Order: sequence, then C-alpha cells, then structure tokens
Amino acid sequence: MNDIGRLDSEDRKELDQIIDEIHKLISKNYTKKAEKKLVEIAKTPNYFIREYLGKHLSNCEKIEHLEKIANNMISHKLYGVRATALFFLNDIYKNKPQKLFQILGKTYATIPWEVETVVDAMWRKYPTLMKEEMLIWVEDEDEKKRALSFHGMDNIARDDTNYIMNFVSKAIDDESMEVQKKITHILTQVVRVNPIVVFPYMREWLLEANDQRIKTIWVSMKKLSNIVVQRARRDKEQELVVLTKQTVIDWKNDDDKKVAEMGKKLYKIIKQK
Repeated sequence: MNDIGRLDSEDRKELDQIIDEIHKLISKNYTKKAEKKLVEIAKTPNYFIREYLGKHLSNCEKIEHLEKIANNMISHKLYGVRATALFFLNDIYKNKPQKLFQILGKTYATIPWEVETVVDAMWRKYPTLMKEEMLIWVEDEDEKKRALSFHGMDNIARDDTNYIMNFVSKAIDDESMEVQKKITHILTQVVRVNPIVVFPYMREWLLEANDQRIKTIWVSMKKLSNIVVQRARRDKEQELVVLTKQTVIDWKNDDDKKVAEMGKKLYKIIKQK
C-alpha cells in the first residue's frame, strides 16, 4: 500500500485481511498481539489507510477489548496511531455524541486533522449539541480550541445563519491569528448562503471596529466582492450579486466614516465587471 493517496480495491482487500487477523487475535484473547499488529499498520502516514482501519475495526465480537486497545493508542507518541484510534472510537461512539465529544476535547491538539473531520460530521448529525458545546469552546483559553469551534459550522449556514453571526460576534475581536482566519472563512461561507442576514451584522461590527476588526471584515468582504465580480459576468440577476452590489453602494454612502471607507474600497472592486 502507498504512503499517500486514496485506496484501490487491492489496498482495501489487503486491509480487510489485516482487520480479520486482528479480530481473530482478539477472539483468542491475544489482546497484546492484536494491539501490536494494529499499531504497526497504523504507523502509516496515509490518512485513508487510518480512516479505513478506524471505520472497519468495529465489527468485532469482543468490542470491549478493541475499545481498550484504542484508548491506549489515542495517546501514542506517533500521530498515525493516535489518528487511527480516533477514527475507531468515532465509529463505536457514533450514537453516543456526548462520549465522543469528551474524546474530542482531549485530542483536538494532538490529532488536529482527524478531529476536524469528526467535528464536521458532528455538525451535520448533531447540530443542537454542537451549538451548545461550541459556545463553551469559543471561550476556552487555548486558541486552537477556540479556532476549532468554528470548524464545520458552515453546515448550518443556511438553516441557522443568526446563530453563526451571534457566535462570530463573541469572537470578532479575538487576538489570535488562527481564530481570525477561521472567522474570515466562516463569514465568507455564510454570506454566500444568506447575504441579506449577514450584511447588517457586518455593518454593526464596523461601527465600533478597531483596526483588527476592520481587517477581519475587509478580508471577508474583499473575497466575496471578487466572487461577485466573477458571477456578475455570468449572471447579473443572482441574489448574491444584486445584494452585495447594493450593500457596497449603501456602505459607500453611509454616514459612518468606517462603514463608508469600507464601502468605497469594495466599490473599486465590484465596479470592475
């Protein structure tokens, strides 16, 4: 199997054989041998091998033994081993979101890429839980955890835009660059889905904005404006195009100096079409 790249049929067949061997070892109570074999294959840098292992290991009669192995692996010194364990625990706790969330709270810094994958899926499956828990994460002392609180939130952009905008309001002045990048990303995503709700929030933020907040809004609106320019050339009647253009014009003529300055800069972009 390759160290990188997606799996083909032969790769999956080989992994299925390895998984069967691990299951047989566990059925005979050779837990240590099973763990050693699993750790050996989990050392791979290939994300797709780790994901496949994690998702297909749970078909085991003595699941409690495999669960114990995974709990040992979750703190292993090698990234790939930890990641494989997370994928497995994610599979066996897929109907126990609170249990899984506790694991994410302990591994967000040690298995960041895989935690993002799980968090994204949880937003789709358990949006109510995520809304509650992320309000706690966004207040955390660790900037990595605060940044992660925004990941996957675009899954509810259409259904609950106001939640996202109120959530961003809590962190709009966060001094962490990592958090600011997440904010600009989610703003760009949500404004494309529901601009009529988002633009009034942005204007309000500008009224009392410091330089950092202005930069955050500028990055998001500049990216959106460039998107609008491209779309306007293809379809001038799209809602996003019409609303963005009108908002920029309104901002350009706004009585508030900060809003007007932002509008003038954005107008230079949208009038290029």
